[in-house]
Amino acid sequence: MNRLVVLGSVNADHVLRVPHFPRPGETLTGHSYQVVPGGKGANQAVAAARLGAPVSFIARIGDDAIGQQMRQGFVQDGIDVSAVELDERLPTGIAIIYVSDEGENSIGISAEANGALSVEMVQRHETMIADAHTLLLQLEVPLESVFEAARLARANGTRVVLNPAPARPLSAELLALVDLITPNQTEAELLTGVKVTNEESAREAAVRFHQMGIKEVMITLGAQGVYCSNAQQQVLIPGFRVEAVDSTAAGDTFNGALLAAELAGADFNAAVRFAHGAAALSVTKYGAQSSIPGKGEVDTFLQAQAALGH
Repeated sequence: MNRLVVLGSVNADHVLRVPHFPRPGETLTGHSYQVVPGGKGANQAVAAARLGAPVSFIARIGDDAIGQQMRQGFVQDGIDVSAVELDERLPTGIAIIYVSDEGENSIGISAEANGALSVEMVQRHETMIADAHTLLLQLEVPLESVFEAARLARANGTRVVLNPAPARPLSAELLALVDLITPNQTEAELLTGVKVTNEESAREAAVRFHQMGIKEVMITLGAQGVYCSNAQQQVLIPGFRVEAVDSTAAGDTFNGALLAAELAGADFNAAVRFAHGAAALSVTKYGAQSSIPGKGEVDTFLQAQAALGH
């Protein structure tokens, strides 16, 4: 079954535009304050669904207005929300996000209901994980629950994809359950000890990941593109240059788009190109889920880039 299951976080993002990130003790005057749907798990689920994948989402939200509103948004994007559970004690997770004039972001999060996504909750949805083609994980929910989901997936022959964000140390036991890992430079350095700055250092980090038992590695290198390493090839695939206004969900969009393209039957290079295109479009708009494009938008963008020789 070509279904993607995403297990992860749901956050209400409180976003403020600022001229630059505040220094200690500094008060800045910002503008354009918004509360918008976010959370790495939710962003990746929405990206994959908008870009064509059948998606089921395992998550925990507060029994509050913003949580219910976000759940309804998932339904509108075509996501199966039968495993999005309500927590009667804790509010929906929150993120405080500063977006600078350069389009960079600085984020602080509080797990709230995300922190109650327990091992027992994961086990309740074992059948959903077992029936999926791929399970996509991140690290904004309890680590023991991420491990249990990966364990159940491996036991049932479901492919395990880990986006190891936010950066944190991970056990060898968890990493050995991963089929594809998609870190950025910071995350790759934390997990391998290799400072990743270019293609050569990305290759070294990828070798370390392979030694941990991970067959496929994709290290995102910002403007340089993504370094991809598997048994067939080791290559740096460049992205697209666009004028960025907000990079909040770029990585999440890349992950969701990549898996959507793969599940639709795209070959390796086409899937990465599609993911690059989706991520490029996302940084040209403000917000997390509000910036994620649809499949038609990405296809049109890629056709235009091909016409330009890119």
